[in-house]
Order: sequence, then structure tokens, then C-alpha cells
Amino acid sequence: MSSSAAMKNVDTKALFGFDVDFDVQGFVDRDEFVPEVQEDYYFDPATTRVILAGLSHNLRVLIQGYHGTGKSTHIEQVAARLNWPCYRLNLDGHLSRLDLIGRDAIVLEDGKQVTTFKEGILPWATQRPMLLVLDEYDAGRPEVMFIIQRLLEQDGALALPDQNKVLHPHNAFRLMGTSNTVGLGDGTGLYHGTHTLNQAQMDRWSIVSHLNYLESEIEVKIVLSHVPRFHNQTDLISRMVQVASLTRTGFSAGDISTVMSPRTVISWAKNSDILGDVYEAYKLSFVNRADVEDMATLDEYYDRVLGDIQLLD
Repeated sequence: MSSSAAMKNVDTKALFGFDVDFDVQGFVDRDEFVPEVQEDYYFDPATTRVILAGLSHNLRVLIQGYHGTGKSTHIEQVAARLNWPCYRLNLDGHLSRLDLIGRDAIVLEDGKQVTTFKEGILPWATQRPMLLVLDEYDAGRPEVMFIIQRLLEQDGALALPDQNKVLHPHNAFRLMGTSNTVGLGDGTGLYHGTHTLNQAQMDRWSIVSHLNYLESEIEVKIVLSHVPRFHNQTDLISRMVQVASLTRTGFSAGDISTVMSPRTVISWAKNSDILGDVYEAYKLSFVNRADVEDMATLDEYYDRVLGDIQLLD
């Protein structure tokens, strides 16, 4: 996709199931960085409106929520339907300033070794139509995160001190992020490796949106869409989701230290299909990675909801 790629207004009602109060544009053509469309994807209206507002008005959007709620996928699937190139950058502890900005590299030119600057992810992304998603934003090393501080401003630029350059982003460059916390650290113990973030930097996010777990009926539909063979097993999937809801309630109450995400429910359903044993799949998909002290409670949750089901017919 060229820097002058054509855009067009889109019908959000047709694409996402609801109208918004502002114009939304997408690209006419797709390129290699446009995510694949998941036809059966469920769009949370509030979260989708926030993402569309960020794309339409060049707002910096941070989506916060528990793991498995679909934060990153939500952004990707909006981009997929708008043909908006999207690049997810996972901010793990090994990501360095050189990865983001770039570094000098020795290359061969006409048989001679020449030192040249190899641009990093940020210069590459900011100079083109691109939705850059900073995944696990609260896991980024604090000293590295300051590099993007100016870029977080709506019309912010990217300074390259080593090159004595300031790059002004392409008019179709957008920046969004996802996080498990809101930059204040993790008091639950669930998200080891996250950091307390500089609040001056957090203040630069135009919108901070919270994405919670889905309503049970919607979660059932999503799980069924991933395991088509269970199309006639709605009651079973409903009960699996009910067990997941019990873990979330138990976690919130401090009864257990592990929570089942929708992603885990999907794995549980798939493994049940493969193994033909619902309880064994439950153990392999979830219980075996829980704290030993939680296992009796997790067995109780299973017995309460699924105790009459062991093997699939």
C-alpha cells in the first residue's frame, strides 16, 4: 500500500452492527499488513466505538482489561474490516531502544563494508499508513517507554537523536495500546512483569477504555463458532462458560488466584472434542496450571455445574 493509498467512507452499521456519530473511513485496497477477517467476530459496541473514534480523529487509545477479553483482537478486527494496515508490537522485557529507534549496521555496497543506519520499528511504522498497536503496554521497560512519549501526543513527532532528525508521522498513522493494568502496578499477582508507568505518559493517552469479559450468552456463541462440531451441544458450552464465570467471581472475591479467560474456554471445548472427556480436558486446559491450593475449589466449581457430564457421546 503506497503512502497515498485511497480511502473511502464506510457504513459502520453494515460492518459492525451499529451507527456512529462521525464519519469513518477505510482503505480501498488491502495490503500484507491488513489482518485477516474473522467472519464470526463479536464486536463490543462501546469498545468498537472507541477504536473507530481513535482511527477517525487520530486519538491515542489505550484498552485495558483482563487477559483473554479480546483487547488486541478487537483492534485487529476493526482494522481488518477497514483495510487498515495493522502491526502489533509486543512490549516484552527484551525490547530495547535500538529495536524501536534503529541502529547502525554494517552492510556490503559494491564489495565494500559500509556503515548505514537501519531504522527501527517506530520510524518504519510512523512514515506509512499504519495502525501501530503497543501490546502489553504496561510490560514495557520504563526507560524504553520514554522514547514514545512525544509520539503519544496527537500530532506528536518522533525524534531520532542519532540521525539529527525529527519525523512527523504520516497522516494515516495511528497509535493504540493494550494493557492488563492502568499503569498503577498489579496488586493481584496475576500479571507478573508489568510495571508502574509514568503518569505524565499515561496522561498523554487520549482515551483509556476498559474491556470486560463478555455476557455469558455472547461468550457461548463465540465458543460455538470456534468448535463447529458442538453446534448441537449448546447446553454443554453454556455450562463451561458458567464454570468460567464462577472462576471470575471467585477470583474477584479472593477465593482463588487463577481466572479462566474466554480463550481458555475455547481451548477446553476443543480439547473436549479431541479427547471425548470433558473433565480431563478441563484439567489439561486449566486446572493443571492453577495453584495447588485452588484445585479443590476448581473441582467444586466443576462438580457444581458439570458433575453429571464426564464423557461426550
